[in-house]
Amino acid sequence: MSDESARRNSLTRRTLLGGAAAAGFAAAAGMRPAYRIPAGSAAATLTTPPDFPAGVPLAQQAFRNWSLEIVVENVWTASARTPDEVVTLANWAHQHGYRLRARGKGHTWSPLVLPAGADTSRTVLIDTTTHLTAVDVRGGSPGSVTAQTGATLDAILARLEEAGLGLATTTAPGDLTLGGVLAIGGHGTGVPTATENPPAGSGFGTLSALVTSLTAVVWSAADGRYVLKTFTRGEADLRAFLVHLGRAFVTEVTMTAAANTRIRCQNWYDVNVATVFGAPGTGGRTLGSYVDRTGRVEAIWFPFTDVPWLKVWSVAPDKPLFAKQLDGPYAYTFANRVTEDMSKLLGQIAAGGGDKTPAFTKLAMSIVGSGLIVTGTWDVWGWSKNSLLYVEPTTLRIVEAGWAVLTSRANVQRVVHEFHARYQSLLTTYQNRGSYPVNGPIELRITGTDPVDGPLLSPARVRPDHPEWDTVVWLDFATYPGTPGAGPFFRELEQWIWQNYTGYATVRPEWSKGWAYTDDGPWRDSSVVGGTVPAAFDDWRTARQTLNSYDPARVFSNAFLDTLLP
Repeated sequence: MSDESARRNSLTRRTLLGGAAAAGFAAAAGMRPAYRIPAGSAAATLTTPPDFPAGVPLAQQAFRNWSLEIVVENVWTASARTPDEVVTLANWAHQHGYRLRARGKGHTWSPLVLPAGADTSRTVLIDTTTHLTAVDVRGGSPGSVTAQTGATLDAILARLEEAGLGLATTTAPGDLTLGGVLAIGGHGTGVPTATENPPAGSGFGTLSALVTSLTAVVWSAADGRYVLKTFTRGEADLRAFLVHLGRAFVTEVTMTAAANTRIRCQNWYDVNVATVFGAPGTGGRTLGSYVDRTGRVEAIWFPFTDVPWLKVWSVAPDKPLFAKQLDGPYAYTFANRVTEDMSKLLGQIAAGGGDKTPAFTKLAMSIVGSGLIVTGTWDVWGWSKNSLLYVEPTTLRIVEAGWAVLTSRANVQRVVHEFHARYQSLLTTYQNRGSYPVNGPIELRITGTDPVDGPLLSPARVRPDHPEWDTVVWLDFATYPGTPGAGPFFRELEQWIWQNYTGYATVRPEWSKGWAYTDDGPWRDSSVVGGTVPAAFDDWRTARQTLNSYDPARVFSNAFLDTLLP
């Protein structure tokens, strides 16, 4: 083996093992910086930015994304204490030729904050999680919540619950900042059933579509400086800020919130994958049948296994007799830790033992089955957030690709079946070559669309020319960092996704995840980044022009966004 080959194998092994080890980190170590060196300290290795605003805390820190594939060891990070301090920083950055990036919890894969290998010598991160965390809830029907963008969904949902309010759907992790979730059009899973009458203010698309007003730091030509500006739902320009991909800095938002509901979640582990993802019209317990029955379902399936983990939620005002009552979120403790046996198998895979992948995935699914029994969580019930939130920062750090497929409710099963069939066929092809590029699950969620007057860059925004496409099937598939062959596998499957879902459906990227794959990884296919993706959004130019007009100096941008949204 050559020195270069040995180096690449070593890096692959360290990356994969690092991802596994990261799963054991506690929340405190999760996405928080590994160190903090105040500006002016003798230990600092970076040159202090010139004329930095006095009184704003500044420190040299590291930035890490969720999968630890984007790691910047040294970057200046400011801790803005108020929205006005963000304005001060924006005007300083404009004057001195710096760029500002909002930093939340870092639970993202895509390079919207910082690209891997980026030159950050003239970049300052702004930590939103320390001070910009205020939350104010107002009752009513619907109610509302006004929150600064560094507040976490955990904190917001807890405050809503205290006021008798909640969200119809939300992301599975709650340790995410509101600003981060809205910037990429974060979502949960769920659509109302045909007979359901949801409370006023319920939303079944992205959380961004619930926003009624927001305040952002924008350039004022009249003042010749950056200022705070509040946009309300009646203003057309608001729509570009609702999903802005990091091309803006939002400091505060107001969102609608509905009367809280009691939700039951039944966890099934007894339906063959061929049935769940079966062809339309085959009958039985298909994913589409659960959408019709309860409206709220997620399928998590590991390759080389026979049954998926089905999570089926339903509205249940009264506690079912045998359901376990949940008084807090994150009930599935078995899914948020890595066992010694899992770590051992990951190590063998990293060392070149790809043939251990089926053993690993079967172990992962067996832990789900036994975990549901041991913890008594196969049937749970409680206030909405307690079953909707279930992914903790201690879970294994996978890398995930994702796309949104807009289609009609009647074609949900067709979308699911075609995807699974292609995934399985490609997996078999690679296996026959002795390659095992995926060892993480596919995760399928179903939501409604966002309205035509909603976020311009939302993957879930309805197509004006196809109002009958009222449902979104979110296709996600994962592997662990550094898995050999993952890039080509993801590239082939992505190209098929773009080509297959036409005529009866359309495709858009899920912004926080991997897309635009080449053999070397995501976000590298220039034809997808510069052509396919913009063409998937009917108001792409309007969104780009609006965001550029409010930040013409591109203070809130980075090298990747300069290409995606020039």
